[in-house]
Amino acid sequence: MAKGSLFDHPPLAGAAEELFTPLLTRPGCRLERIASHGHASPPDFWYDQAEGEWVLLVSGAACLRLEGPDERVELAPGEFLYIAPHRRHRVEWTAEGQATLWLALFLPARDVHSGMGGT
Repeated sequence: MAKGSLFDHPPLAGAAEELFTPLLTRPGCRLERIASHGHASPPDFWYDQAEGEWVLLVSGAACLRLEGPDERVELAPGEFLYIAPHRRHRVEWTAEGQATLWLALFLPARDVHSGMGGT
């Protein structure tokens, strides 16, 4: 049994990079906590992942930019988003002056289904 808290080790203001913490890893699936504090993706950087990514914003605020079609998605605590495999995306901004905590679940494309209005 592994026990922990999402709120342990919040990101520090002025930290150079986001903090990625693996919470659970199983074949073909992983769950990470991402801790940000005023971070954004570097200019001209895009994530392009082979797996699907479901993200839940736990605290703070953030804005993602997705490509193809181009859209900006602002997230508040409790909001989630599924990003399809190979849909290029980047973090436009995370909240300044407060910790932004995410849960990111990475899944093979064939296993993704959302029962709350998304796919």
